[in-house]
Parts: sequence; structure tokens; C-alpha cells
Amino acid sequence: MNRFLLLLAALASTACVQTTPRWDSQFGNSVRAAIASQTIAPGAAANRDPVAGVDSAAALGAQRRYEQSFAQPESKAPTFLINSTGQ
Repeated sequence: MNRFLLLLAALASTACVQTTPRWDSQFGNSVRAAIASQTIAPGAAANRDPVAGVDSAAALGAQRRYEQSFAQPESKAPTFLINSTGQ
């Protein structure tokens, strides 16, 4: 019985030990490195005025074409009927 309690106490004490200190210290480094490698210009300021320099007539035409693209239904491709019975 003594050995059983000693074994149980040894197993219970291992539950409190941190087994991954090296892994925990590097947690998230790969994600931060991947995000940093995808950033083109990390020091560049965000574009505060994205429509600067767009001609008003061109912008109006683009908006109208965009709206008209939803008004016309798509044309369906012609369907062909093939007789496979040999008659």
C-alpha cells in the first residue's frame, strides 16, 4: 500500500511540472514572421484618400457600367440535343 501511495504521489507531482518552456517561449513567432514577410512597406502610411486623382467622368462611367451589369440577365449557351439511340 505504501508503494502505491508513493507512486500516486510521484505521478501527481509530475502534473505540476512545466514540460514545454522552450516551446512556450517561442509561441506565435512563426505567425508574426509570416505576417511580417507579407507586408510590402511596413513603414508606409495608409492611403487616406483613395479616390484622389480619379477623373469624375471616368468614375461616373465606371459606376454606371457596374450598375448595368446587374440589370441585364446573362445569356445562356445554346444547348445541343444529341440522339444517342442510333435512329
